[in-house]
Amino acid sequence: MDMDMVNMFAIAAGTLAIPLLLFMASFMLWPSSLIKFYYWYWRRTLGLQIRYADCGGYRFCYSCRGKPGLRPSILMLHDFSAHKDIWLQMVKYLPKHLHLLCLDMPGHEGTTRTSTDDYSIQGQVTRIRQFVEAIRLNRKPFHLVGISMGGTVAGVYAASYPSDLCSMTLICPAGLKNHNKSKFDSQMLDVEHSQYMLNIPLIPSNPEDMDEMLKLCSHVRFRVPQQILQGLVDVRTPHNDFYHEVFMAIMGENSRYALHEHIQQITTPLQIIWGKQDQVVDVSGAAVLKEAIPASRVDLLDNCGHSVVMERPRQTAKLILDFIISQQSPASASTKKKS
Repeated sequence: MDMDMVNMFAIAAGTLAIPLLLFMASFMLWPSSLIKFYYWYWRRTLGLQIRYADCGGYRFCYSCRGKPGLRPSILMLHDFSAHKDIWLQMVKYLPKHLHLLCLDMPGHEGTTRTSTDDYSIQGQVTRIRQFVEAIRLNRKPFHLVGISMGGTVAGVYAASYPSDLCSMTLICPAGLKNHNKSKFDSQMLDVEHSQYMLNIPLIPSNPEDMDEMLKLCSHVRFRVPQQILQGLVDVRTPHNDFYHEVFMAIMGENSRYALHEHIQQITTPLQIIWGKQDQVVDVSGAAVLKEAIPASRVDLLDNCGHSVVMERPRQTAKLILDFIISQQSPASASTKKKS
């Protein structure tokens, strides 16, 4: 009997040890695989499914949850060199009945990348409209969310296709002539003087660069193990030439201040969310938007940097949901009065 118990515990310990050893091996030898598994696990846990939309030989990749309902669908556009999974922490705090779509921006992650594509802001806006029409998202006005580069694209999209949208949230959007310069702006002066031959702070090529980028983008200091930093670099470096191409396109003459140049054409109800300690795009941009669009709502977050959806996911989700509901309430009230 005692020997049977010993054998049972030995088998149980062995069964538990195998996945633990596999995890440790992945962590030490293949950290990039562990990161990809992490995203896969959380998409599955949150009920997000990967979908594809084809349009004239061009394929868009996106994750989605829910179906169109009483509340507007929400389309989310990520920032430069990121992907659809940056929204996972925020999606966790959004109601499951909402129709959510997190899109890989043109050329990023699972969306088609071509050597002839136009990655300027206007070029990306054109592609996003193709996606919207391909899945017929604009059958009913939807809510558009964009962060950083995605915020620039979202703002220009609103100026170009106002009837598609019922409301919009811009999170630390780039493309404005801000009152103050950020730390990143100062760093970019040196890069520009070298004709972009120096390392661009948002395109890391080793773990040290990655650590510096995380410090630049986040006010909250995350303690990231060296192996995870290496994994993040391993995932990104094969795409660094592409990121450099996109960076040059969005920093070009026709794109650098694209949002600023389209402000007067934005009629969509606007919410602005910004981290007060943003070192990439200075928070003074919120005042620029507010001055141009007085009816807009501004939410400034304390002790928060550029990575708003990672640093304040719960608060950001609540602010967006509250704004969407507030925009629907007047319409609902007027409908009730008519009936």
